[in-house]
Amino acid sequence: MNAPETSLSSAGFFSSKLEGPLPNQGFLATILIAQRTGQGCLPYTLGLRDEDYQTMLETYFSAIRGMIDSPGNFREQHAIRQELLELRSQEFGELSELLVQNSQGVHASEAWLAQIIAAGCMGGDHLWRDLGLVNRESLRAMFVENFPGLAEKNNANMRWKKFLYRQLCETGGHFVCRSPSCETCPTYDECFGEEV
Repeated sequence: MNAPETSLSSAGFFSSKLEGPLPNQGFLATILIAQRTGQGCLPYTLGLRDEDYQTMLETYFSAIRGMIDSPGNFREQHAIRQELLELRSQEFGELSELLVQNSQGVHASEAWLAQIIAAGCMGGDHLWRDLGLVNRESLRAMFVENFPGLAEKNNANMRWKKFLYRQLCETGGHFVCRSPSCETCPTYDECFGEEV
């Protein structure tokens, strides 16, 4: 299930030349709008390589490209976020790879979302907030649609960032789990408690 299309459509994010939105266009539009309005933690290119970012804009949002381009000061404000992302490049790479390996592999937008989600994991809030999504359910919908294996594995409804790092830990990544099983972990409530 994609992000709500009615408000995005009225904002001009879907071209009238298309029969409907492209795969993940609703999710990408929501993330882009949120980032451009100061929500979330994503750098200017959303965590994408410049060429991927330009391809995404051209493929999905060419009709409103001028509205998306932002003044230089906006880019400057996000430069520090990009620097932080680069300082954690190994972590970012491992998260991106985990997501790509668990994607459906049917559209380039899945790889873009993998990079965007990995960049969102560098933020300090819940992942759905760091991505600028409306709620946690919309993040789950994104996982179900694009990374169904991971969505299925997260059957205990663990918080997504914690879940992704746990997956890295279990696959021999450079991250150490605090406990051999979640049930015995002293910070269990931080992973499975209510999000506020």
